[in-house]
Amino acid sequence: MADILALFTSIGLSEQKAKETLKNEALSSALKEAIIQAHLVRGASGVDKAMGTLLYSMASRLKDPKRVGFLSDCIVQSKICTELQLAAALEFVKSHPQDPINQKEFEDTCGVGVFITPEQIEEAVESVIKKHKEKLLVERFYFNMGLLMGEARSALKWADGKVIKNEVDLQVLHLLGPKTEADLEKKAKPQKVKVAENDVKAKKEEGAVNAEVKTGEVKSLMEQLRGESLKFHKTGENYKSEGYVVTPKTMDLLKTHMEITGGQIRTRFPPEPNGILHIGHAKAINFNFGYAKANNGICFLRYDDTNPEKEEEKYFTAIRDMVEWLGYEPHAVTHASDNFQELYDLAADLIRRGHAYICHQKGEELKGHNAPASPWRDRPTEESLVLFERMKKGLFAEGEATLRMKIVMEDGKMDPVAYRIKYTAHHRTGDKWCIYPTYDYTHCLCDSIENITHSLCTKEFQARRSSYFWLCNALDVYCPVQWEYGRLNLTYTVVSKRKIIKLVETGIVSNWDDPRLFTLTALRRRGFPPEAINNFCARVGVTVAQTTTEPHLLESCVRDVLNEQAPRVMAVLEPLKVTITNLAENAKSDVRVPDFPANEARGSHTVPFTRTIFIEQSDFREVMEKGYKRLTPDQPVGLRHAGYVISVQKIIKDAQGKVVELEVNCCSSDTAEKPKAFIHWVSQPLVCEVRLYERLFLHKYPEDPSEVPNGFLTDINPLSMHTISSALVDTSVKGAKVLDKFQFERVGYFSLDPDSTADKLVFNRTVTLKEDPGKI
Repeated sequence: MADILALFTSIGLSEQKAKETLKNEALSSALKEAIIQAHLVRGASGVDKAMGTLLYSMASRLKDPKRVGFLSDCIVQSKICTELQLAAALEFVKSHPQDPINQKEFEDTCGVGVFITPEQIEEAVESVIKKHKEKLLVERFYFNMGLLMGEARSALKWADGKVIKNEVDLQVLHLLGPKTEADLEKKAKPQKVKVAENDVKAKKEEGAVNAEVKTGEVKSLMEQLRGESLKFHKTGENYKSEGYVVTPKTMDLLKTHMEITGGQIRTRFPPEPNGILHIGHAKAINFNFGYAKANNGICFLRYDDTNPEKEEEKYFTAIRDMVEWLGYEPHAVTHASDNFQELYDLAADLIRRGHAYICHQKGEELKGHNAPASPWRDRPTEESLVLFERMKKGLFAEGEATLRMKIVMEDGKMDPVAYRIKYTAHHRTGDKWCIYPTYDYTHCLCDSIENITHSLCTKEFQARRSSYFWLCNALDVYCPVQWEYGRLNLTYTVVSKRKIIKLVETGIVSNWDDPRLFTLTALRRRGFPPEAINNFCARVGVTVAQTTTEPHLLESCVRDVLNEQAPRVMAVLEPLKVTITNLAENAKSDVRVPDFPANEARGSHTVPFTRTIFIEQSDFREVMEKGYKRLTPDQPVGLRHAGYVISVQKIIKDAQGKVVELEVNCCSSDTAEKPKAFIHWVSQPLVCEVRLYERLFLHKYPEDPSEVPNGFLTDINPLSMHTISSALVDTSVKGAKVLDKFQFERVGYFSLDPDSTADKLVFNRTVTLKEDPGKI
């Protein structure tokens, strides 16, 4: 085993990835053969990481094992150099199963020997941009850049997509110049076509999950989920699904199922109540609840509460809060523990049918794959029934006996455990039970009991699909259909419950809702609107592909929503005092500030304007620099909303030479020459605390030993939180409630933190106004 592990890591796989690969017998076999073949061809030259990546990709996607050697040769001889070529090669061998392969036809189809020069890419992109130049100049950065990419890729079939994109970006920038303020403004949404009256109700029902995404980019989540219904089986037609096992009792069970459900779609969201939900669960919530809602069905919130050692009331409550926060109402809240007696009775029946037995192997003996069969596998049925009853009565010690099912799972795991002994009181059933069912046993049977039509789960459970079907059929109970979708992952974070607990215990974060985490409670506390999270799930898409996404895509969805929802106020984070000398000592007026400048009809608030105001330190420079448009001794600046332009008369410094105050003159902006910039300010403000957040981890994949060899706890960004204790904000926020959201003009979007008191408000920066390219 160690030799194979070393072989896998020799091509660039991380040790963790290599170990995961070993669990899959078919993949391990194909990859091992591919690497050995590669070393035979390359000899002392070895296999570099790029080749290793292609070999792994080939082994994991190849359906015909006899082609491993042929494709491995092509990769190590540099005939296949890109993922694009590999995809074409895999498709070719799939459609040409006969021997021998026509080498010329194969090479022509896969672009072997085709080399695209940078000059060719440059010329092709030039040609495409020239074709669309007129429209590009009019629409500028609102133009659909995907069209340029698509046409360039069509002209350069085998070119690297990243190189093409870089060239498109470069040439577009050269043509249009840098983005202006107008380019950064959100484009007005097109007028909606009036819909028929009977469509209005359906539109309303989409509620919080309707993804308000940019026109033409992606369908709403509801539209995508309605589309999924075309791919999934119709209710009552489970037997038409690929891999579904039909038994002599299947049709009768389906008939009864249809009588109970009336043909209505039923899904469930089944979290374990042993931690707080994270961003990945948001996709699961949207998929399960959304799929039911989009197809006039119902969805259960079912707690998978079979592990009493780790379950707490706060987790039950927080899970339901998050489901409802995202805009969903469960049809019913159920628990696996509701069915403990029925599950026990079914387990006894499984033993009687000869499909389960009591085993006395220890925990460490049960771990791993392809382990030898248990010496108790063939013990008499009656003996197992007696022992199972003794387990229930507490006559064994923990770990002394388990109930195991007689099935080998897809990943090679043999005879998974169905029941184990735990002398721990249960949150709901107290001391009634000392044996608890496992996920592998409980999940499909609870789905069956609740007459679930579509058991939607993430891709890693695909290896349990056959055991899911097997157990229901072994007991002759209704068998739902399991469908898998791609899990949602984010870079620069960890979402493992165990690892978040480590972060809390070591004091790196304050708790599960620390705004630097990507738990849903943390995102809510930071100020992320639920609509933005749902929109993000829509942009990621309802797909079976495993996706790892950058946080800035989520932040972009947040900006889109907050731009419409968060009223504007003025706040100064690093104050610089400014005294307006040509105003009287007691001068005071009210300045009207629109809550939403793009639509002033949505309301406004007033702020005081006096002789003393405060501006950001960064909005003044003592020495003029090229390109700087704000206040200098030689350059006046406008004050937003106030109707004044100020110019510096005197600079006051402290003993260390730091500028601590400016004395200025003001004049009406109606009579003054138009300034190059307008800056925000505050007068008679509230003192508040502001917390600025950056990424918690320095590396994209903090759990990957190849990136962070000493573990994720060593990858903490020391600048992940910066607290400003004496920021100033205008008085319009005085009555704000916890989690109220604002846009601090020119600064960012902020949300009121629960740590706020009557004496001092605390604001979390949700996101900056635009993505910061210099962010760690």
